[in-house]
Amino acid sequence: MKLSSTLSIYIGRGFLLSFLAFFVGLLTLVFLMDMLELLRRSSSKPDVTFAIIIEMALLKLPHMGQLLFPFAVLFGGMTSFWRLTRSHELAVTRAAGISVWQFLLPVLLLALALGIFKVTVFNPLSSTTLARFQTMEASYLKGQKSVLAISKTGLWLRQGTSEGHAVVHARNIIQQDERVELLNTITFLYQGQDTFIGRIDAERAILGDGFWRMENAWINSPESPPIHKDEYWLETDLTLARIQDNFASPATMSFWKLPEFIQTLDEAGFSAIRHRLQLHSLLASPLLMCAMVLIAATFTLRHARRGATTFVIASGVLTGFILYFFSDVVYALGLSESIPVVLAAWSPSVVALMLGLAMLLHLEDG
Repeated sequence: MKLSSTLSIYIGRGFLLSFLAFFVGLLTLVFLMDMLELLRRSSSKPDVTFAIIIEMALLKLPHMGQLLFPFAVLFGGMTSFWRLTRSHELAVTRAAGISVWQFLLPVLLLALALGIFKVTVFNPLSSTTLARFQTMEASYLKGQKSVLAISKTGLWLRQGTSEGHAVVHARNIIQQDERVELLNTITFLYQGQDTFIGRIDAERAILGDGFWRMENAWINSPESPPIHKDEYWLETDLTLARIQDNFASPATMSFWKLPEFIQTLDEAGFSAIRHRLQLHSLLASPLLMCAMVLIAATFTLRHARRGATTFVIASGVLTGFILYFFSDVVYALGLSESIPVVLAAWSPSVVALMLGLAMLLHLEDG
């Protein structure tokens, strides 16, 4: 029997409303927790006002929303299915000849659409707001003049030159608007890919349009005495935007920019493992949303005996958190290159989907 459009809309609307209710509720809870944490961190910062705290919490909220999406789909699916089961609407639907797969089709399509929306629309918004949040966090809470001050050991940059490439290391960095100044720099010069041809030690290097202007520089070449110059100009293909992007968190990169950025990192010789993982994880998101629907259906479509309600719901929630933990473990393995990037990004979604399908095939008669 074909599923009517009216019934499809009814089932889909119930799931969507449940999803939105859980999503908004979880976002509200996370917002309050983040705001309390920011208030604690800013307690010793008199220049950080309550308005700034609210703004920072709101800017971080879309990023947290991305993490909450699968849980909202899981809890929304469990709630809508459980309501239909308890009201015996599902029993009537099954008696009319509607199979569980037909019954689930509208919800699966909605979950797929939500996953696509998360990747194509919500992720670009999240990456933009998170980048702004990190800038404000560095300025107001960490006391950093620049988000480029990424570690106490300094900054390492790799750049192209007409003869090959150069590796620039700086102990300190100062960024004011568009001006970038490196302090106590050491630059290693290479011809081609791996032939060392010299080293430049400079007191400071200021980024210009296509060059570094180095002051008080000592130029060292193999089998030649050091040469001192008050000023030395070293060509570079780096810009402020490229320097910031090279050390930006993958979460601050939009889905639409990631492929091009990964190619840029590869051409510049930087590791793109984190960004590849982020890209493939985003691509796998729609599949993960569908898997969460199947898991929700597994635990709630069958009418439980009295007293077993809590156990069934707790089992579904526990399964969702186990899958989330499994995703983190596999992601860490991919980040350490213990397993391929594609396997690390896609296996949680595929495993969850296959688990949901297997459990439904075992429990349902069609």
